[in-house]
Amino acid sequence: MIRVLLAEDQGMMRGALALLLDLEPDLEVVAQVDRGDEVVDAALRSGADVALLDIEMPGLSGLDAAALLRTQAPQCRVLILTTFGRPGYLRRAMDAGARGFLVKDGPVESLAAAVRRVLAGETVIDPALAAAALSAGPSPLTEREREVLASAADGATVADLAARLHLSESTVRNYLSAAIGKTNTRNRMEAVQAARAAGWL
Repeated sequence: MIRVLLAEDQGMMRGALALLLDLEPDLEVVAQVDRGDEVVDAALRSGADVALLDIEMPGLSGLDAAALLRTQAPQCRVLILTTFGRPGYLRRAMDAGARGFLVKDGPVESLAAAVRRVLAGETVIDPALAAAALSAGPSPLTEREREVLASAADGATVADLAARLHLSESTVRNYLSAAIGKTNTRNRMEAVQAARAAGWL
């Protein structure tokens, strides 16, 4: 029996996925969580073989949870299942150690097959998304630029960002300026929107 952990913040979607996967003769949903920061504990507690992670969840993103699983529960394979088929997300998921990346509008048979394939050591990626990721290229943002831009998403002032990130105000301005230039936008809020749309944040 393949033990599956479901991490999805939308209750109806999580319940539907659990019901559908439990209909498969060789799959059993052994844990369900609605927050990213509960994933590792649930995986360790349930002995899950495969974790199905949404990307956008409270507490911790599915991408960050995948990176933690790689170090703290390496026996648990990760399959990202998301509404947001963005090329940047795919690259970040693979960097975090995910073995699969599928969008939610596919048939449940494909999902069940992907769970089996990931556990068998294969990498499973939505074909259209793989093609888009190859043509889009990697994120132009450095890790620090990404961090500063993500922190700026709530509209914080440069002074607030500097205090929050333990950087000088001039350093924060430099990172924001670089991110605005690399996203070919006019200001930091446009840069945030562009980076999110590409899956870089």
